[in-house]
Amino acid sequence: MTSIHLDGLLIGIITFLIIGLFHPIVVKTEYYWGKKCWWVFLICGISGIIASLFIERVLISAICGVFAFSSFWSIKEVFEQEGRVLKGWFPKNPKRKYPDHK
Repeated sequence: MTSIHLDGLLIGIITFLIIGLFHPIVVKTEYYWGKKCWWVFLICGISGIIASLFIERVLISAICGVFAFSSFWSIKEVFEQEGRVLKGWFPKNPKRKYPDHK
């Protein structure tokens, strides 16, 4: 009888959770700090890539890779989130100044 390998399923589930977790992180980050904190996502992404390259276990290495590229994608999303706020789709932070939007 063949055994069932769960690594692919676990990678898929964890990818789903990481992507789901990054959405509210991007929204909250833009609300409190604006797009000027994009570099935090860059550092997280670079750290994830480095970890992925040096970790031998495929499952953990893949999770680090998913985390890294989710961080890179979040850089784009934090800039787009400001546009969503300016369109009124998300609340503005009353303590922050926003560029004029026409």
